Amino acid sequence: MKKQILVASIAFLAIVSCTKSTTKTETVENPDGSVTTTSTTVTESPGDIVDTAKISKAKEDVKAKTDEAGNKIDAAAQKAKDKIDATASKTKEDIHKAGQDIKAEADKVGKDAKEVAKKGASKVEDAARKLKEDLNK
Repeated sequence: MKKQILVASIAFLAIVSCTKSTTKTETVENPDGSVTTTSTTVTESPGDIVDTAKISKAKEDVKAKTDEAGNKIDAAAQKAKDKIDATASKTKEDIHKAGQDIKAEADKVGKDAKEVAKKGASKVEDAARKLKEDLNK
């Protein structure tokens, strides 16, 4: 708590020490011969003497840098998207080719199985004929 009060005091003193005060005293003689004295005090704080041109330039610089950073982020995101799309396309092609290879091999295995079954049936028929002939003798 003491530190906060100390910091607030220092900040207040810094602000007060940065203010500029000008006092003007004006003495006017009235037509009736009396004298009127008017004192005017003008106080300027640093906020009153801020250059708006510098603020505008700083604002434009920040906006330009923000736009530039946004463009870099957009470019990086587009590049990543393009890489993901290319990878997905390549993967799709690879899976399609693998599917075609599996189908071709399955067809080949099916044909081989048919041939083996055909040869086996042929041998069984031959054996049955021979057995029949042997029984007939």
